[in-house]
Amino acid sequence: MPDDREIIGAAIRKARELGADVAGAVPAAKLIDCPSAVADGYRGSRTDRGTYIVLGLYHDPEDPELDLWEAGRGTPGDRILADIGKQLARWLQEKYGTGTRVIPYRMQDGGIYLKDAACMAGIGRMGRSNLVLVPGFGPKIRFRAVWADLECPDEELPERDLPCAGCEGHCVHVCPMDAFSAGRYSRERCLARMNADKASGRERIDHCRACELACPARDEE
Repeated sequence: MPDDREIIGAAIRKARELGADVAGAVPAAKLIDCPSAVADGYRGSRTDRGTYIVLGLYHDPEDPELDLWEAGRGTPGDRILADIGKQLARWLQEKYGTGTRVIPYRMQDGGIYLKDAACMAGIGRMGRSNLVLVPGFGPKIRFRAVWADLECPDEELPERDLPCAGCEGHCVHVCPMDAFSAGRYSRERCLARMNADKASGRERIDHCRACELACPARDEE
């Protein structure tokens, strides 16, 4: 029987087979006091046991349908990720007898800080725009997670250059909400735009992606 480290490695490979573009793992305990949790005053994980397997899906700007939000349904891209998560959870249960659950997207439904989790799993690094910059994909990755009753080794990640070092600030210049006016990203200004979109009454909402689409990051290592 393989040990937990080997099962986690197999799960990451399986996630890619199922359609995830990137995947990684992080101990659940590390999410409890992750940076976003500290900033928001919430607990970043409801458990200190097990491992979150983080799944990422590339949202090609040429396929904007993936990002169209619908009340009660989310986006098509998120539904794809949720299905990958369900298949992965079932595979872990059937092949290894591992306890699993698919993590909801929203924090209020029992979710986790997915961008923090992706960074802690070594998938990418947080950019100036508060988006995770993933080598080969830039900021155009959406995330979901599966919890597995496995012990993930807590290893130090290799040092990487700051992802926005030397950039002239494309995200800063294109933001329609002036979310960087205080010299750093303002989540409140960004959310104000998203909340206004949702209050518009439109059935399918094309949320602002100005900073994401303007970002030149894609092939950095």
